[in-house]
Amino acid sequence: MIMNLKKLNNLLELFFNQLEIQNENNIFLSSLKNPKKEFSWKDTKISIIKLSEEFKKHIQKGDRCLLISENRPEWLISDLAIMLANGITVPAYTTYVERDYEYIINDCTPSIIIVSNHDQYKKIKNIINNKSFIKKIFSFEVIDELEKDKYFEINNYLEKNKNIDLNLPSIQLSRKDPACIIYTSGTQGNPKGVILSHGGILNNCEGGCELIQPFISKQSRFLTWLPLSHSYEHTVQFIQIGVGAKVYYAESIEKLVKNMNDCSPEIMTAVPRFYQNLYQKINSTFNKAKGFKKILINQTIKLGTKKIKKENLSIIQKILNIILDNLVRSKIKKQFGGKLKTFVSGGGALDKEVGFFLNSIGLPTLQGYGLTETSPVVSCNPIHDIRVETVGPPFKGNQVKIAEDGEILVKGENVMIGYWNKEEETKKVLKDGWLYTGDIGVFEDNYLKITDRKKDILVTPGGDNISPIKIENELVNSELIDQAIVYGDNKPYLVALLILNNEINIIKDVEIKNEIEKINKNLTKIEKIKKFFVIKEKFSIENGMLTPTLKLKRYKIIQKYKTEFERNY
Repeated sequence: MIMNLKKLNNLLELFFNQLEIQNENNIFLSSLKNPKKEFSWKDTKISIIKLSEEFKKHIQKGDRCLLISENRPEWLISDLAIMLANGITVPAYTTYVERDYEYIINDCTPSIIIVSNHDQYKKIKNIINNKSFIKKIFSFEVIDELEKDKYFEINNYLEKNKNIDLNLPSIQLSRKDPACIIYTSGTQGNPKGVILSHGGILNNCEGGCELIQPFISKQSRFLTWLPLSHSYEHTVQFIQIGVGAKVYYAESIEKLVKNMNDCSPEIMTAVPRFYQNLYQKINSTFNKAKGFKKILINQTIKLGTKKIKKENLSIIQKILNIILDNLVRSKIKKQFGGKLKTFVSGGGALDKEVGFFLNSIGLPTLQGYGLTETSPVVSCNPIHDIRVETVGPPFKGNQVKIAEDGEILVKGENVMIGYWNKEEETKKVLKDGWLYTGDIGVFEDNYLKITDRKKDILVTPGGDNISPIKIENELVNSELIDQAIVYGDNKPYLVALLILNNEINIIKDVEIKNEIEKINKNLTKIEKIKKFFVIKEKFSIENGMLTPTLKLKRYKIIQKYKTEFERNY
């Protein structure tokens, strides 16, 4: 059942009010990696309250709580327990390298750190020494190298208290209070902590619940695989609460299709990378078809595409399209559990060819748009009027306008409070309540269309933000490399253009490769340079490739060498 979210004061009320509506013994959270790991609504409630009691021993109102874990039921429980303890959740990717954790820990100064297991603890153990602001380490599982009094093991504690019913303590949180700080890559290398409010996320949930209203059953099933540290999935978990869903946590991206068959999800949110892979796999299978089967597939794509483009179908074509629903599209859906009603795509630009293809074969795919700074959704296509080449109309409550230079500006409760410890950075993007997104767009009949990106951020097909400047700084710190620019917006990997140090007479290819490998060790998986090429002409003010302050004119350089960049894919 979808709740009325307008009158809620905070995200905790969202959960506890939904609990009153639900059968408390129904399963709410379920791990596909560990089938025995299930939490009913009642289990979840008890776990949140009990865990918050332990958190309260170490944190005060407004204290930051770092959460490092893969997706699992305990993630959501910890997030809500932190809120109940009046703390602020700071999610962190498990794929971060040591220096990323070091920067975030020093920046947000967490009072407690929650890790999922021993492997995650190892990544931070050298960083947290002598950090007096860290009061306690919590872990979902046993940490072998630590004595029991050195950390708090969560799972055994929750299991022991599983059957103890508890009263809900009073909640003193308003819509304006911070709910979380989500770090996102900045243009100068260091990530920025985006402070999102309870009201901002609730506002987004309201729009999300309205969007999926046509698909909601008595207990809708969601499959979750995008990292919960990503702002998109972080908000989706509250939409799941808002509609009283049953949530399954996927084992891994490699087992995603298998997991879809395991739990038959009705709704699934993902990023463009997933849909691109899906498109390639299905298309590859289609290409192997022969004879009558091939004709049916071609007609399915042709008529489905015409329908989604709102082109007129003849009476015969309409009848044939209905027949193809049963002969082709229903069989495709069965491969994904048979119950799928819609995909929702966010976190990056969905290739229009992929969008038309998936919609044409009976896998409705709704593309949206947003930023971490907007909690995160700004707009999304509705099921009744999908326009593949757009990102849909704005959610209710989101004011969106186009500036004179084409930049998309957003205003509303969903807009962030600001950047943590970065007042000047906040002022640069928040002016008179309007968030300057850095994206360029136009409106087409109230449907927003993204046409370009103003800011120097690369977005992967997986929806991750990458700062090219951070990587370029690493490259030019090498004695072999004088100048560098990184390319790879919405690409499967990064390619670097290099200008070598002309003071060194001969630099062999193998030396450059070794240097790149060395640099890659300091970068996360998505930041690593996979390919490179070398040019001789230096970037300068004179040839128009540098600004007067010696900054790269990124757009000009990429346009000039685009052919060379594209050859590397």
